[in-house]
Amino acid sequence: MRFIKAIVCHVSATRENQSYPVEQLTQDHIARGFKTIGYHFYIRRDGTIHKGRPLELIGSHVQGHNKSTIGICWEGGLGKDAKPRDTRTEEQKKSILYVLEEILHEVKESQAISAIEIKGHRDYSPDKDGDGVIEKHEWLKDCPCIDVKTEYGKIFEDLKKKIQ
Repeated sequence: MRFIKAIVCHVSATRENQSYPVEQLTQDHIARGFKTIGYHFYIRRDGTIHKGRPLELIGSHVQGHNKSTIGICWEGGLGKDAKPRDTRTEEQKKSILYVLEEILHEVKESQAISAIEIKGHRDYSPDKDGDGVIEKHEWLKDCPCIDVKTEYGKIFEDLKKKIQ
């Protein structure tokens, strides 16, 4: 297993009333020049979890940071009006927690998990004003349309303690 610094959350950037099957996501990633789907996990609205790239393989989901990250993407992220919005279903929320726990169990076999962070794709935007904080006006995109650290930070830390 490669060394992991962070689990990065993404959305598929599809409207809440649109279906975006894993087969289409994979085709779209291949069309962009990827070998296959860029994420390690993809979670559909009904909570179905699709495994993408094996965890030991580098993903293609956050440019410049793929080597030491694992990518999770969930279907949605846009309202019916195509504006960024938290469209996670209850089923997706449960599956996201399940995937986080599974990743930590797997990574634990090869490294200490205490330093692994959970982030959103937008947290990798450049700090344009140099103040040490990536603010909304600096985001390259809204992905994943929630503040991952606020939403999952404590839960993730609790999971790490439970698994260690």
